[in-house]
Amino acid sequence: MGDFNLALVIVAIVVCVIVFLVNVYLLVNYQHPDDVNQAYFPKFVVVLGLSVAAISILMLPADVANRQACRHAIYNGACNLTLPMKDLWLAVYVIDAILVFFIIPFAMFYYEGDQDKSIGKRVKSALCWVVTTAVVCALVLGILYGLVGKVDFTVRHLSSSTTTFPGSWGLNSGQQCVGNGVHQCSAYSASPSSEKTWTMRSTFPEYVVALATIVGSVLFSIFGGVGIACLPLGLLFSFIRRPKAVITRSQYIKEATELGKKAKDLKKAAESLHQEERSGAKGRKHRKNVKEVEKELFQLEEDVKLLEEMYPQGEKAETTWALTVLGYLAKLVFGILGLIVSVAWIAHIIIYLLIDPPLSPFLNEVFIKLDDIWGLLGTAAFAFFCFYLLLAVIAGATMLGLRLVFITIHPMKWGATLMNSFLFNVGLILLCSISVIQFCSTAFAYYAQATAAQEIFGHTLESLRGIKYLYKYNVFQIAFVVLAGLTFVYYAAFGWRRKKPSGRFQLST
Repeated sequence: MGDFNLALVIVAIVVCVIVFLVNVYLLVNYQHPDDVNQAYFPKFVVVLGLSVAAISILMLPADVANRQACRHAIYNGACNLTLPMKDLWLAVYVIDAILVFFIIPFAMFYYEGDQDKSIGKRVKSALCWVVTTAVVCALVLGILYGLVGKVDFTVRHLSSSTTTFPGSWGLNSGQQCVGNGVHQCSAYSASPSSEKTWTMRSTFPEYVVALATIVGSVLFSIFGGVGIACLPLGLLFSFIRRPKAVITRSQYIKEATELGKKAKDLKKAAESLHQEERSGAKGRKHRKNVKEVEKELFQLEEDVKLLEEMYPQGEKAETTWALTVLGYLAKLVFGILGLIVSVAWIAHIIIYLLIDPPLSPFLNEVFIKLDDIWGLLGTAAFAFFCFYLLLAVIAGATMLGLRLVFITIHPMKWGATLMNSFLFNVGLILLCSISVIQFCSTAFAYYAQATAAQEIFGHTLESLRGIKYLYKYNVFQIAFVVLAGLTFVYYAAFGWRRKKPSGRFQLST
């Protein structure tokens, strides 16, 4: 079968099955008790979305491994027997775009619809919103593709006259061509007038992926830049703020009484807001009060969790306290490891992407040397760095989601996550996963060279008309590094402080 990598196919199938089972496990354990044995369609969308996001991240290491299957090809066309990675990339990311812009919004509208309405009316209402969105997106995509859906490749026109075959080769930096005449056969020494623009129209799926990548890149620059700093620092400061010892019973009763009073106040506020909503009061002040109550409720839940850690109860209280201590020690270890990885990422971006020409391949060389030690070691490290970047995006979205007015708070909680929160976070992960792959294929271009991902994200995407300047001037990379630096300073200065309830919600009645 030529160079067909049967082992890679088997590994890919096994990994897909494992990813599916892990996502089902996460869904079962994170779902809210109210969603048990119902909301099956949103649950299917959640599992599918998480699986597509995870598989898309793992496809880049698979693409590298697939490329290595051609190293020992002994005839032209042998690589045609390997996995069709370009087709797989386009299929996965078209599915990604459909999920983000159509299926997930439909599932959210259906889930959040009025429960008193029939299933048919809820489906009809959700379809109205989604069809409107689809028509607008189709018009925008069609117009943009018709007008600027072209790729402009910058090339140099090189020429050289024929010469007799030399008796000896004397090529050097001063003479790159055969013969002693003046030849224009070196792109480095060619005149600027030799530069030409080669224009071709991109395929529509590639253009859809490109626009989705731009949207995701904006979110990625913000969330990823913030998250790559707050993810490790959050773990470290959580260890610093950990409960040092078990409190006494009298202290527990006092704290629990205070939390009970806050819970009653929040319940009254929520009931009043619910009455306002029924009476038609949905103005700016009402929405502001709703967000404030949500923030206060989130902080109350954090206080309750901390109090339970400081005063474990039950027959296995000592075991619970021991597990709590071990948990904070794990946060310390992973925080230190994460800080090292975050610093390595920032250093790599500056050294390899922002400085022209690059000072060093840095992490690219590390992965190559790890591959020399064992074939899959470098690929595994490569996959880890890509996954870490996606975790940083999720951490940044969680941090900013509690502080920005225009972002809805959808916290993920073990055993208490509603399906609309699940769907919102899955959509965010899917949207950013495209940009994570594009960013990784650019950052590790030396290691991932000659792959299908680099062809799509490293050449076509960065040469699209109207979009290429964002990549030419490293707009997203610069924003990522700047936000990471600002977040590091902010977190180092104020991250150790524990957020307290503001008590700013004011009822209009």
